[in-house]
Amino acid sequence: MQAVRQASHPYTKPLSTRILSPKNHGRFTPVPVRLLSTETRAAIDKAVATSPVVLFMKGTPETPQCGFSRASIQILGLQGVDPGKFTAFNVLEDEELRQGIKEYSEWPTIPQLYVNNEFVGGCDILVSMHQDGSLAQMLEEKGVVIPAENEQQPNQ
Repeated sequence: MQAVRQASHPYTKPLSTRILSPKNHGRFTPVPVRLLSTETRAAIDKAVATSPVVLFMKGTPETPQCGFSRASIQILGLQGVDPGKFTAFNVLEDEELRQGIKEYSEWPTIPQLYVNNEFVGGCDILVSMHQDGSLAQMLEEKGVVIPAENEQQPNQ
């Protein structure tokens, strides 16, 4: 993909609590639980809204740091996503983002794709949608692909 804008993301420290969990012999042992703070949720809401197409990934589009992130970038490129309507966030630069995005979407893996503020899925979903044609249809309907050169642009 071409140049990608990265929005700043002012995340706060993780909010942690402890709950009691039954273990052997009816005793309870504290178990750490992460809860998505209001500040982190608001920051991720802002990040998701930075562009029509947002990918939370490991690395950058130019240098993906995992095969799933690389595959997601390749699929978006094959689909013709307009670079001006695309933003990527490198979760490796921010641990709060890396953990928070999983809680935010209730999806356990990265990368994660959002289109028009809606969670689409991870790499496995993108591959499946790419193969069955539903990704191309959705991206075209959302107006986030570069029009083909032979398509006529509407007169303005």
